[in-house]
Amino acid sequence: MAISLPNGSTVSISNGFGAAKAISATTNANPGVASSAAHGYANGDYLVISSGWARLNDRVVRVADQAAGTFAMEGVDTTLTSIYPAGGGTGSAKSVTGWTQLAQILGSTSSGGEQQFWEGQLLEGDRQIRIPTTKSAAGITFTVADDPTLPGYQLAKQANDDRLPRAVMITLSNGAKLLYNAYISLSTIPSLTVNEAMTVEVTLSLLADPTRYAN
Repeated sequence: MAISLPNGSTVSISNGFGAAKAISATTNANPGVASSAAHGYANGDYLVISSGWARLNDRVVRVADQAAGTFAMEGVDTTLTSIYPAGGGTGSAKSVTGWTQLAQILGSTSSGGEQQFWEGQLLEGDRQIRIPTTKSAAGITFTVADDPTLPGYQLAKQANDDRLPRAVMITLSNGAKLLYNAYISLSTIPSLTVNEAMTVEVTLSLLADPTRYAN
């Protein structure tokens, strides 16, 4: 049994991206290996992937086993051809060139991501059946102590204004990482409650499933 506490975790937002590099193919393997001529990536680089595979599209991944013209997407299993059809893994990748911490987080909540279902009954059946369909849109909201001079606040405001997705990395105290790709919204009107810290809310609207790394 393992129980983790979020105490000591940090949240960082990407503050820049490199030029997109074309991906001409991706293998059906664990991990998936992308072919990209002269990509220039190093092991440990973080990339945002655009892919013909919907389950891979918009995910943030980490480079492993880089070589001339190829790199592995650490932790991404693309072996299931019903989800990752052979030949469909073309697209592009862009690297995260830097991170800025979103500091002074007082709390967080998550919403959405619930499984949706089709429910019905066959004419000859005596009970209803339920089949999983899609999952609802998901998001994370951080309550942040109000300080517009902090770099993380300013980057969140920029993301709110330009409406461009950013990579977001949550680093837990044990070194584990959660990677998201999200639109970021900032409520610039601070709370005003007597004897409580003034706060604003930073909301992530997630574009894809997170990618998790143990360290």
